[in-house]
Amino acid sequence: MIALDTNVLLRYLLQDDPDQSPKAAQLIASHAIVLIPDIVLVETIWTLKGKKYQLGKPELIHVVKALLEESGICFENNQAVWQALNDYRKADAINGKQADFSDALIARKARFTAKTRSTPLIGIYTFDMAAQQLPGMLPI
Repeated sequence: MIALDTNVLLRYLLQDDPDQSPKAAQLIASHAIVLIPDIVLVETIWTLKGKKYQLGKPELIHVVKALLEESGICFENNQAVWQALNDYRKADAINGKQADFSDALIARKARFTAKTRSTPLIGIYTFDMAAQQLPGMLPI
């Protein structure tokens, strides 16, 4: 198993650097298991959504779904990422603001952590009104 940093994952996804992109693709292709840590996934989504690339929600969903379906790619908790993706897809905008994928992943990871520890999860508290549209997210 190897793990990727955000810049390697971005070069692999974007194929935008004539030197680094082929190296990233070769690295991933040459290993049976490639871990994308949660923070790398979140940083990648933030970068793709940001000022330079400006990907919209449908494109971001496509990127995460493609990674989830790619043979050899794994996450800290594949099930949490799948469910976070579904929660993110279903979340409604509030006053023009969408919940972020990171909000959905926070909520799902909190649920899985509570379940793993056999502890009831009372709620995930946030001031973010858009994030409050996600399952388990509550206002303070």
